[in-house]
Amino acid sequence: MLKEGYFIYNGKFIPAEESVISPDNRSFRYGDGFFETMLCNKGNINFWEYHKDRVNGSILKLHFEKANLFSIDNLPFLINKLIHKNKIKAAARIRINFFRGDGGLFDATNNHINFIIQAWPIQPTFHIFKDNGLQVDVFPDGRKACDCFSAIKSNNYLTYAMAAMWAKENKWNDAIVLNQHNRVADTTIANLFIVDKKGTIITPKLSEGCVNGILRRHIIEKAGREIQEASITVEELLNASEVFLTNAIKGIMWVEHVGNQKYSNQVCKAIYMQLGLHHYI
Repeated sequence: MLKEGYFIYNGKFIPAEESVISPDNRSFRYGDGFFETMLCNKGNINFWEYHKDRVNGSILKLHFEKANLFSIDNLPFLINKLIHKNKIKAAARIRINFFRGDGGLFDATNNHINFIIQAWPIQPTFHIFKDNGLQVDVFPDGRKACDCFSAIKSNNYLTYAMAAMWAKENKWNDAIVLNQHNRVADTTIANLFIVDKKGTIITPKLSEGCVNGILRRHIIEKAGREIQEASITVEELLNASEVFLTNAIKGIMWVEHVGNQKYSNQVCKAIYMQLGLHHYI
């Protein structure tokens, strides 16, 4: 993360070392808000229309009011100004936090959107299909709720944060998070797909608690083959022939092992090539 440079707070440039969040901030207190992560390369935001749709949907779902200072159509302009100000020459990872501001649980000061935009230089991996797959396992502790808010990239991220800590402690690349029914939801940073023994590609439907991922949507709409949205049990996961993860920053990542179970990557690699993800950078 940048220790120097700037971030944008409600449209204004702020030095990175300064603080703008008060102890009464509702996002800090309650996780009252959501965030968006995206990849920007040389002025172009990958899948911008998808990101825009997801942000607008989250704004409606969480009952935000759009203040005069906020326009979603102005975000690409602000993002590129920030990238230029931080002297990022190539690809940048963008994170935007949206939150309600100060107040108690029943007395928010207002319902207007506050936002913080951050940008960091990265080495993008969209154009690389790696020879070595990920090593992951199923997080044994917390569960993801299945409700009308579960598809949002919520600032209330505790289950994912604990799963990521568990994965790091156990030297896994990521952790698979289960829902309240002990079925697969997603992972700490990605959506999950399996290819069963019959060659059917399946991803958890949104009602299973997974985040409404950008690349997940792109694959479902553009892969040129049928993708089933359904529930996935742990048994079905372990009996699959392939498992792969999708993320708007990292692209498609094939999984080599879930615990001791080993997988191949032929279908995953074919989808990667069909979508032309190697051309996005």
